[in-house]
Amino acid sequence: MSQHIKIRKGVNIKLKGTAEKVNVDATFPDSFAIKPSDFHGVIPKLLVKQGDEVKAGTPLFYDKLNEHVKFTSPISGEVAEIVRGDKRKILAVKILPDKEIRHEQFKKADPKDLSREEILKQLLDSGCWPMITQRPFAVIANPQDKPKSIFISAFDSSPLAPDRDFIVHGRGATFQKGLDAIAKLTDGTVHLNVHTQLNASDVYTKAQGVQLNKISGPHPSGNVGIQIHHIDPMGKGDIVWCLDPQGVLAIGRLFEEGVFDASRVVALTGSEVKKPRYYKTFFGAAIEKMLADNVNEGDLRYISGNPLTGTRISRDSYVGFYDEQLTVLPEGNQPQFLGWIAPGFDKFSLSRTFFSWLTPNKKYSLNTNMNGEERAYVMTGQYEKVFPMDIYPVHLVKSIMIGDIELMENLGIYEVAPEDFALCEYGCTSKINVQSIVREGLDLVKKETT
Repeated sequence: MSQHIKIRKGVNIKLKGTAEKVNVDATFPDSFAIKPSDFHGVIPKLLVKQGDEVKAGTPLFYDKLNEHVKFTSPISGEVAEIVRGDKRKILAVKILPDKEIRHEQFKKADPKDLSREEILKQLLDSGCWPMITQRPFAVIANPQDKPKSIFISAFDSSPLAPDRDFIVHGRGATFQKGLDAIAKLTDGTVHLNVHTQLNASDVYTKAQGVQLNKISGPHPSGNVGIQIHHIDPMGKGDIVWCLDPQGVLAIGRLFEEGVFDASRVVALTGSEVKKPRYYKTFFGAAIEKMLADNVNEGDLRYISGNPLTGTRISRDSYVGFYDEQLTVLPEGNQPQFLGWIAPGFDKFSLSRTFFSWLTPNKKYSLNTNMNGEERAYVMTGQYEKVFPMDIYPVHLVKSIMIGDIELMENLGIYEVAPEDFALCEYGCTSKINVQSIVREGLDLVKKETT
C-alpha cells in the first residue's frame, strides 16, 4: 500500500547555478577511465592489459572478494593505460574510444519470462550489477543475498541536484522493462518514491509492479536511507537494495536491446558555470570538453557529484560511475576582513548568524571555505535539527570514534550511510568530517560482523 511520508527535519540549501532543462550532446571525449575507487570496498583483479581491444560491455576487472561482480567497459576502443599508484594499486583503466561504439551482445528477453537466476547472471556478466547497492554498509549489493525490499528514489533533494523527472522523460517503456527485471530479484516490495512538490513524470506514476510512495519535506528527503527508515525500517540482519532511475534505464536497455548501456545524463551545475545544463554523455567520460569555454576564470573547485557529498576532482578527470552531476564552485581561499564573522546579506547559515533566514527563497553563490578549523567536538543540538531519523546522531558518531561495535549497533549503524550525515557535517560547529567517520564505522562493523 502506497505511503505518504512527511519529512520535517532538514534544510534546502539553495545555490546559484541550477541546470537549465536543456539536453546537450556533449562533445565526444578523447578518453574514458573506469576508477576502482568509485566502488567502495572493491579490490580489483585486472582482466585486460595495455593494448587490448575492448567493446562496450567487455569485462575490465572483477572484485577479488566476489569474483562474480564484474566491471565492464563503457565504450569500445583500446586499453591505453593501466594507471597505478603506491604499491601498484590500480587507480584507473584508461580507454581510447573508437569512432563508432561496438557492443558485446547479451540475451534479449522479456524479464517476466526469465528466472531470478537468469536475470542475475545477465546483470553480472554485462556489468550492470554494480548499479545496485545495498544497505547496510552502502556498498555494491551481494548477488548471493536476497533483499527484503528494493528502493528507487525518483528525486534528488541535494543542492543543485538534477531533475530526475526530466532525465527519464519519454523513456517509460525502457524504465518499465528495468523494473520488471528488478522485481524478480526480491520476494518483497519494489518501492518507487516521488516528491509531492514536484510534478512526477508519467514514467514514474504509471509504473507497474511497484509501490509508489510520496515523500514531502526538505533535503535529505531524497536520500534513499531516509526513505528506507520511514517506509520499511531495517533491523540487524535485514538487507535492502537500492538504485537510481538511470540504473533502472540501463538494466531495461540490457534486456530490451541486449547491450550494456553506459550512457548517462549529467547535469553541469554551480555558480561558476556560464550555462548550466544537462549533457548526454557516458560514465567514465573525460569532462574537459564539457567544461571548455563554459566556466568562469579563477581558482575553482570541480566536484563529481553534489556540493555536500561529491568527490573533489581535477579538470582533466572523468565522470564517476554513480554520478549524474558535476559541480563547479569558487574555492574561496581569499582573505576576508573579520573572517567568517563579517556580516553580510550574501551569506547562508543554518542558524541565524546571518540574514539568510529572512529570505528563504534567495539563492546564494557559496564557496568552499570552511570558515574555521577543527575544534573540540561538543553537543550543540545542530545535528538533530537536520537529521530526520529516529537515531541519536552525535552519540552514534562518538561510538564510531571509540570503535565500540556493540554501541554502534544499538545506536543504528546499520540504517545509515555517509550521505545521510552530509547536512550534519555542513552545519557542524566543530568542523568534524562526519561523513568520513561514518564510513570508517561502517567498514569496521562490516569487517567484524560479516
